Amino acid sequence: MRSANIIGSGPNGLTAAVTLALAGVQVSVFERNVQPGGAAATGELTLPGFLHDIGSSVFPLGIASPAFRALQLEECGLEWLQPGTPMAHPLDDGSSITLESEVESTLSQFSAHDARNYRLLLGPTIRAWEDLVDDFTRGLLRVPKHPVAMGVFGIPALLPAQVLARLLFRDERARALFAGCAAHSVIPFTKASSSAVALVMLAAGHTTGWPIARGGAVSISRALVNRLTELGGKLYTGVEVTSLTGLPYSDITLFDTSAESMASISGDALSLAFRQRITHFRPGPGIFKIDYALREPIPWRDLACLQAATVHLGGTLAEIARSEHDAFYGRHNERPFVLVTQPSLIDSTRAPLGRHTAWAYCQVPYGSERDMSASIETQIERFAPGFRDVVLDRCAWNTRALGRWNLNLAKGDISGGAMTLKGMLARPTIRGHRTSNARIYLASASTPPGGGVHGMCGYLAASAALADHRQH
Repeated sequence: MRSANIIGSGPNGLTAAVTLALAGVQVSVFERNVQPGGAAATGELTLPGFLHDIGSSVFPLGIASPAFRALQLEECGLEWLQPGTPMAHPLDDGSSITLESEVESTLSQFSAHDARNYRLLLGPTIRAWEDLVDDFTRGLLRVPKHPVAMGVFGIPALLPAQVLARLLFRDERARALFAGCAAHSVIPFTKASSSAVALVMLAAGHTTGWPIARGGAVSISRALVNRLTELGGKLYTGVEVTSLTGLPYSDITLFDTSAESMASISGDALSLAFRQRITHFRPGPGIFKIDYALREPIPWRDLACLQAATVHLGGTLAEIARSEHDAFYGRHNERPFVLVTQPSLIDSTRAPLGRHTAWAYCQVPYGSERDMSASIETQIERFAPGFRDVVLDRCAWNTRALGRWNLNLAKGDISGGAMTLKGMLARPTIRGHRTSNARIYLASASTPPGGGVHGMCGYLAASAALADHRQH
């Protein structure tokens, strides 16, 4: 194999490009937008001087990613910044439960019973963190390199989050902390494996952390582009690919797009049976997002929230569970779980001196066009009275707007398809990242290991292509 075209320059597309370039393949990347990076992008969305992460903003699996580590992105300008507290979860009594870097600092906030069970639950995952990350970021349909560690992790991970939280924890504080992390799965807490993401997010907080990137998410994309450029790869921005016939010849083509976009662009190059397979792949819920320019930091009732770049808003396990269930099954919730990031608290490059940025999103039904601004801001005001008074400007995105900006976020689905156990085991491709055409691969979040900024989907797709074409 001598040449490859890659459509889409998100973290997965760029990681695939660099992986192939390191193997001596001549790589050309084609990006529809002017700015590369996909959802790892940053821009002035509100007022001049306020830098907002348009998509992702906090990267627990970015810093832990085997792919990013292997590419040594820090040498290309990427700098991780760790908040004092990985995550805070305010409660209605005015206090907060916080995920602290030190396990004992987290446990000091629990009852003795819940602290003991938390230690039993998370201890094995924390101790085997590096081995586990290497295994679960390579997909589920493979023999793990560390079967014992994966087995210990998998037993609780397969349980529904609602069951595991109530089985292990008596106190609503511990349940709430677990529920906020489980909500990153973007599936109902009654689904099998909805506990897995909670275990990963909690263990990450105690190991590699929940960092942001100095200068914004775009810094990850810039580092990948820098690595690609130094290896001789080519990046073409502002180029919308609508057909494979419009591309220069290459031995293989990799898509960092949705499966639907890949099918549309490839046309008859993919078999009818494979294209029909894609239509049966269930999407995940959408999101409604707001970017804020702030006069001052969010006025949290509990100042502990000012130590965290990430804040979970949703009160109790029961409330968060209802929100997750409603969005997945096509209903809006007027008290949604809201995820808030406030990166300017630890990165002064994000806003003018003394000012701040934040974004917040909630989950909504796939393709929803409802404006959830009032519901989101009511939830923030619930734990930070006077929040609206510090807002200088805002920029809201419904699911359609997100999809227009980035086709990989079609109708607001940020996970590349539902992250249920069935959805993870039956992603729309064949044997990982392969399609019905031996020269076409899918490298986006619609392939193992799924959503998140970690580059592993692209790394695994490129590795599969190299293995398939090593003698050509």
